[in-house]
Amino acid sequence: MQNLVDRRTVLIGMAAVAASNNLAFAQTVHNVEMLNKDPEDSKRRMIFSPLIHVIEPGDTVKFLPTDKGHNTVSIKGMLPEGVEPWKSKINQEFDLTLEKPGVYGYVCQPHATMGMVGLIIVKGEGMTDNLEAAKAAKHRGRAKKVWEEIWARVEEENLLVG
Repeated sequence: MQNLVDRRTVLIGMAAVAASNNLAFAQTVHNVEMLNKDPEDSKRRMIFSPLIHVIEPGDTVKFLPTDKGHNTVSIKGMLPEGVEPWKSKINQEFDLTLEKPGVYGYVCQPHATMGMVGLIIVKGEGMTDNLEAAKAAKHRGRAKKVWEEIWARVEEENLLVG
């Protein structure tokens, strides 16, 4: 009987460990809407909502074409080293799973100069390694002003801490 109890205890323990490991690797999905205008401020047009996402490695960002005519494209110089750039199709939902800590800048290609840009921060060791390069990236039109607002908000809200 002793062996049965020990065996059962071991099997239950193994099942508990397997279940907890699956929970540890569970990813979170973060939605980003691609919008023609901000539902809370009609003066703000051509936006990603929310503008900034702070996520864990392995999480997925799901870009939702809530309004037509939008896509998401990584911005050259605004990705951690070794990360492949991306470009979604217009009017298509797009899932992006990010593993490497760092800052990731993106844009809606048709509305870049209108300031339709956004930022993803993947937390973890090395998350600020590409920060200066990302801040130094060149932007045109209204995108310049929006990036100034994004970096100010990142600083004010201490989004690069922890």
